[in-house]
Amino acid sequence: MLCSTARVLLIPKQNLSNLRRFSSILRQTHFNSVFTLPVSSHSKPIHKVFPNSFVTSKGFELRGLRSDHTMASQSSNPQSVYDFTVKDAKGKDVDLSIYKGKVLIIVNVASQCGLTNSNYTDMTELYKKYKDQGLEILAFPCNQFGGQEPGSIEDIQQMVCTRFKAEYPIFDKVDVNGDNAAPLYKFLKSSKGGFFGDSIKWNFSKFLIDKEGHVVDRYSPTTTPASMEKDIKKLLGVA
Repeated sequence: MLCSTARVLLIPKQNLSNLRRFSSILRQTHFNSVFTLPVSSHSKPIHKVFPNSFVTSKGFELRGLRSDHTMASQSSNPQSVYDFTVKDAKGKDVDLSIYKGKVLIIVNVASQCGLTNSNYTDMTELYKKYKDQGLEILAFPCNQFGGQEPGSIEDIQQMVCTRFKAEYPIFDKVDVNGDNAAPLYKFLKSSKGGFFGDSIKWNFSKFLIDKEGHVVDRYSPTTTPASMEKDIKKLLGVA
């Protein structure tokens, strides 16, 4: 599901040279939606829809605001994880309904945690063992716990693929707690609270999702993926 609104700056081309130092948060975009137009340095931004012909003829460029974290959308009343769209490692939308009929492990990961080796090793083994029976692992890098996932998404992918031979998808970075928490994680936490409250406590908190997209169980960071095997097999219908 696509986000219904987008924040866009409509910038006169002659002023772009003053904004080059902000290139890390500005990227060219091609959609035509609600724009924020600074009329002058003393005026308030206004919101209006302009046709592409106006943008082209008047010499404006569209620049979309780029978030540091994964953006995800949701329906007004989500019933399952299938109601969400997230960003993959390349920034492309992934509708989680593509995983209908699969058993999912959704986990917030980090590369420099004391739990990194054991969790990634177990998840890789579980995935190899049960992927043909319908298991999928969705890994979401998160840097909210001890700053232990500071690298770029490209660095994270390379580490996971080369060091742990992971074949399951690594998605874009997200926040899992706080006001900027990904909508998917707000849903997961509300569906299955933890022992000391809903918030995610540390890296490698794991949610087990059934074939209908419902949260079945939640596992603490110190619970090894290998110890989840019995529960996974039950949902897969594997003897």
